[in-house]
Amino acid sequence: MSIIKPFRALRPTPDKASRVASPPYDVLSSEEARAMAQGNPDSFLHVSKPEIDLDPDVDLYSDQVYAKGAENLARLHKDGVLFREERPCLYVYQQTMRIRDRDHVQVGVVAGASVAEYQSGLIKKHELTRADKEKDRTRHLDTLNVNSGPVFLTYKASDRIDALVDGVRAGKPVYDLVADDGIRHVVWVVDGVAAIAALTGEFAKLPNMYVADGHHRSAAASAVHDLRKAKNPHHTGEEGYNHFLAVIFPHDQMHIMDYNRVVKDLKGQSQGSFLNAVREKFEAEKTESPRPGRATEFGMFLGGQWYRLRARPGSYDGQDPVRSLDVSILQENLLAPLLGIGDPRRDKRIDFVGGIRGTAELERRVNGGWAVAFALHATSMDQLMAIADAGQIMPPKSTWFEPKLRSGLLVRPLD
Repeated sequence: MSIIKPFRALRPTPDKASRVASPPYDVLSSEEARAMAQGNPDSFLHVSKPEIDLDPDVDLYSDQVYAKGAENLARLHKDGVLFREERPCLYVYQQTMRIRDRDHVQVGVVAGASVAEYQSGLIKKHELTRADKEKDRTRHLDTLNVNSGPVFLTYKASDRIDALVDGVRAGKPVYDLVADDGIRHVVWVVDGVAAIAALTGEFAKLPNMYVADGHHRSAAASAVHDLRKAKNPHHTGEEGYNHFLAVIFPHDQMHIMDYNRVVKDLKGQSQGSFLNAVREKFEAEKTESPRPGRATEFGMFLGGQWYRLRARPGSYDGQDPVRSLDVSILQENLLAPLLGIGDPRRDKRIDFVGGIRGTAELERRVNGGWAVAFALHATSMDQLMAIADAGQIMPPKSTWFEPKLRSGLLVRPLD
């Protein structure tokens, strides 16, 4: 089953929602967040990235940073920018994003998801976490005592849940705003006893859910649960730390974009010798179209020219759900053997560029001094769920989900 739990959200007054809502903490650098929040004391970036209110030389992981986040959250509440919901509710969150010539719409249910189900594997993961990032989110959660940003979950679509959600959307939303990136965010409150019971009942019929985005936030929720349970001799399982904030979307509404790579140098090779080495495992031809048209195809920008790479038959295991991923093919047949990048999670010679920035960003990086860039075909939801169902792990930076959820519209206190 999949347990979801209503909660008393801490959320902005409708007139302040557009000023509060901010991008997730992990898609902006401290400098970008500082610039975005400048002149807006209501921005939730003061909570999710509190270092922006401190000297730039302050260590990002110092006690001072987490204390500042708690102070800023308390200020927003005290000043009436945020208020606490009177009773536990569920919420429906709709996003609309223009993708080329059409509107992509996805609609999720906002609720508390079960830490116990995460720990038991009923909420399935597909990525490893980094210890430093997990520790950071754990300290942030424990110090602020709120889930400040939601975990992005998905489930195999259910017609019955779709119908219930559509019924909620027929009502009047509490928020309807368009962010500076053009993405529209609409939120409805589900506060009726019968409506809450119907949604929780239908979710209980789902055998499992999947973490789409937010592996570090969900891991931090698990860590805080264990810390607080150990300190609580009267633990009942009903405490706020037993659940974490999630927005839960049906899989058939999800949109995964490509997650591309740029590399600083060719490991001492000339462009010509590198290209010849690439041709051992890939067909390579010049192209004017940088985006790969299908799986096992790649765009490569080298020396001011785009090339279309096609993985040669037999160069990868097509029956293995992980090794047949495009990110794995590129890693095992090119990045590791030809460029010496054995651990892309830690190697400083590689960087990752979300598809939302487009192939122009890859060209800009290479023209600005990086050696080579690779445009990948997006991982599919079917691939993600197959890997999670098999209990396997994707390579790092395999998926880039868009649109991103805004932080600050719905905050979940742990008390």
